[in-house]
Amino acid sequence: MNFARDPGLIQAFCGHGAKYLPGSADGPLSRMTFGAKDLFDVEGHVTGGGNPEWLATHDPAIRTAPAITALLDAGASLVGKTHTDELAFSLNGENVHYGTPINCRAPNCIPGGSSSGSAAAVAAGLVDFAIGTDTGGSVRVPASYCGIYGFRPSHGRISLEGCLPLAPSFDTLGWFADAAALLARIGAVLLGPSTVLPRFKELLIDESLIAAANADIAEPVRKALPQLQTKFAASRTIAIAHRVERWAGAFGTLQAPEAWQIHGAWIERHIAALGPGIRERFLRGAAITAEESREAESIRLEARAQLSDLLGDERVIVMPTTPCTALPRGMAPEALNPIRTRILSYTCISGLCGLPQINIPLRGAGRHPAGLSLIGPRRSDYALLDVAQDFETQLISRGV
Repeated sequence: MNFARDPGLIQAFCGHGAKYLPGSADGPLSRMTFGAKDLFDVEGHVTGGGNPEWLATHDPAIRTAPAITALLDAGASLVGKTHTDELAFSLNGENVHYGTPINCRAPNCIPGGSSSGSAAAVAAGLVDFAIGTDTGGSVRVPASYCGIYGFRPSHGRISLEGCLPLAPSFDTLGWFADAAALLARIGAVLLGPSTVLPRFKELLIDESLIAAANADIAEPVRKALPQLQTKFAASRTIAIAHRVERWAGAFGTLQAPEAWQIHGAWIERHIAALGPGIRERFLRGAAITAEESREAESIRLEARAQLSDLLGDERVIVMPTTPCTALPRGMAPEALNPIRTRILSYTCISGLCGLPQINIPLRGAGRHPAGLSLIGPRRSDYALLDVAQDFETQLISRGV
């Protein structure tokens, strides 16, 4: 089925909000189209946040988010707002109010969230690229599930003005494309002036996280490693899996109170408007104590110091983006919760440490896409994008 000829099949776009904003006549992204997650403001339209009650109780934006303006000025045209999980607090892409966008590369599976509509639109070829946000994995997870490139930049590198927050100490803008070269072109617009860094010299292979992933992830990642290693002067194996469960716990303990601090007053008035899972995660934030937060913050500082020492300025970690391929649609919340915890043990690394990370799509060992990730030092965004472009050429030539 040609999804690009029938966009309604994908259910990636919102029924409300801006439908079309033309880009400038000239620019590095001229004649391209993009979608924007329904967390980004567009002047004159209400930002819906994935919840109809939020949409009904907020006023239209008075200005357009600078990130969208930058893309329009670069020549790209916005063709619509894309669906998100409620207030961005999920990794699944299943919205109880608006439904689940179709993952055209695994149609019986979820697209991943919370940037579900953006990822689904790119995978189906409805747009050239799309922007989303990533707090706990909301660009990286759907990129992996949908078999496309996804980039989470260094925390704080790109302004989130005009974007509905979830947990500001983790929130980043991120973007999707179906080719590494386009991902880099978007980066040149959004990242600002390039920071000159030495070329990466050493690849750190996290064998412990590869081994802990499902076979349909671990097999294609291992198959791709020999080609990736040729891009570096040296490589060696590391093992941080014994740390990530503790790090993931700290991530959740820090994220939830931030989310409650921002949205708690509205949620207390509209608690019945939130779907299952979302409601419970916000309420957890209200219950976390100051002592628990202090302990989690000490773990975050510890993780940052350890990753800074490990990466230096010239090393990159390679690992699976997620420990599993896309999950079946309609799983019960009690079945999804332990899987969410497992996924966060992979995605929390960049989140806690504010590091850039790129998902590189691979052909899965089974029917579904797999994702390989590269994590670089802070501010190494451009260098990561360059490695991905170079590596993509080899993957295409080798059919990996």
